Amino acid sequence: MAASCQSWLANEGSKHLLLLLWLSLNVGLFWKTFRIYYRGPQYYYLHQMLGLGLCLSRASASVLNFNCSLVLLPMCRILLSFLRGSRKVASRKTRRLLDKSKTFHVTCGVTICVFSVIHVAAHLVNALNFSVNYNEEFLALNAASYHGEDPRKLLFATVPGLTGVLMVLVLFLMSTASTYAIRVSDYDIFWYTHNLFFVFYFLLMLHVSGGVLKYQTNLKEHPPGCLNPNATIQEDRQFAAGFAKLPSENAPEPLSGGLVELEPLLQSSFVCTEEPKFQAHFPETWLWISGPLCLYCAERLYRYICSSNKPVTITAAISHPCDVLEVRMVKEDFKARPGQYIILHCPSVSSVESHPFTLTLCPTASEASFGVHVKVVGDWTGCMWTVPSEALLRSASITSDGWEHYKLRRLYFVWVCRDIASFRWFADLLCELHNKLWQENRPDFVNIQLYLSRTDGMQVCPAAEGPWGDNWKKIIGEKYQVLNRRLLIGRPRWKLLFNEIAKCNRQKTVGVFCCGPSGISKALHKLSNSSNPYGTRFEYNKESFS
Repeated sequence: MAASCQSWLANEGSKHLLLLLWLSLNVGLFWKTFRIYYRGPQYYYLHQMLGLGLCLSRASASVLNFNCSLVLLPMCRILLSFLRGSRKVASRKTRRLLDKSKTFHVTCGVTICVFSVIHVAAHLVNALNFSVNYNEEFLALNAASYHGEDPRKLLFATVPGLTGVLMVLVLFLMSTASTYAIRVSDYDIFWYTHNLFFVFYFLLMLHVSGGVLKYQTNLKEHPPGCLNPNATIQEDRQFAAGFAKLPSENAPEPLSGGLVELEPLLQSSFVCTEEPKFQAHFPETWLWISGPLCLYCAERLYRYICSSNKPVTITAAISHPCDVLEVRMVKEDFKARPGQYIILHCPSVSSVESHPFTLTLCPTASEASFGVHVKVVGDWTGCMWTVPSEALLRSASITSDGWEHYKLRRLYFVWVCRDIASFRWFADLLCELHNKLWQENRPDFVNIQLYLSRTDGMQVCPAAEGPWGDNWKKIIGEKYQVLNRRLLIGRPRWKLLFNEIAKCNRQKTVGVFCCGPSGISKALHKLSNSSNPYGTRFEYNKESFS
């Protein structure tokens, strides 16, 4: 049980802690803003006119500001790469959190959509209340021109209303076009609509500059609810019943957050010295979004300059079975480590479309080329399938100390394919690695297990003759004899495999790296968090293009 808790904390603890922190900040911002507009004396008359619509619109706006500032940060790929490679970020948990940046981006985007609905609904109520509750006494407080004015004029004939409508339209296009179905069927639609975020942020800057909602500035000279010799306060007394009552005092006392209790003033005979004065808020949205927006724009510009100044040269294009293309390239001053990925952009195919691919060949001191394996399955290979472990295997086959950087004691390499021909992608490399380890007297350093999940049309030989008997020579090729005993039929029994690894690595930490479909990923993730009787802790990692 202790090992299970440790595995869960290692795999999920930091992620859930960050999520809890983010959620707490959202709830705190919403509640604090709601309470200020509900009980703040400076918003007394405005709240009297608009009611809860004011509180909900402003509370949701604070959450929107917060998430609009965060949603761009996970897309700063150069910044994330720098943090991953920086020695200042030494914790593995922190580095793995950075791999969840895309998930955090989506989470912030969904939050923006949800609270935009709340914000729009509240402002629709506000527009109606501005018309119905037109204040004849304090004209500066009104957004409508007269009592009973058509609320649609406030939505389409004012800067805040019109920009709000346009932002809703832009957000709708961005959210619907970012669904998986559209991204796979037509990536250009996703790319163009998602880059409308420049328009969205521009409209957001204009949206907050309207100054429709106003607060009272002269609270000392005109406390809310004071006796005005020139007007009645009967309506003020009725509205004050909606505010929470505190024990009556002869003078107002400040509440937590700098608020002032209003009821004592309404029950007192304090006489106003002047009429209330109202002023529009100074826009604060730009304080939230200007920093992340400038950072992201600077990174986009930097990426464009770097990609233009140092072109990539393709040195080889090798065709493999099952429509797999291996592309090898060279680029000046390009450095990478096994397990990392690159973003490929081919202008001759699409001027806007680009895709991430895990490196299967990394540059070394003696060889500057790097490469990827691309599964061809449609327009610009809409769905890609790569094997990141290939780069790790290559690093071991190049030099005798290729594994020292990773501090590995043993590697379990499990590869599942539907087609036998798929194993030929890296069959040469696997055989080379096996022979090299035998020469170095380390035959058990890498445990290779190959699984063929589909055997349609194949004749399987009895187990006594081996998994394939003599047929394996015809299927894989005679030069790959070393893979014969490592090729198994069916799918891996993951639980048994985990127990075997845990038994061989008692009281140790085992890293699990997955590149594959979601079904396998979920199974491995669940097993990594489960308990085992050997005290072994599994740390789960999944291929992530952030």
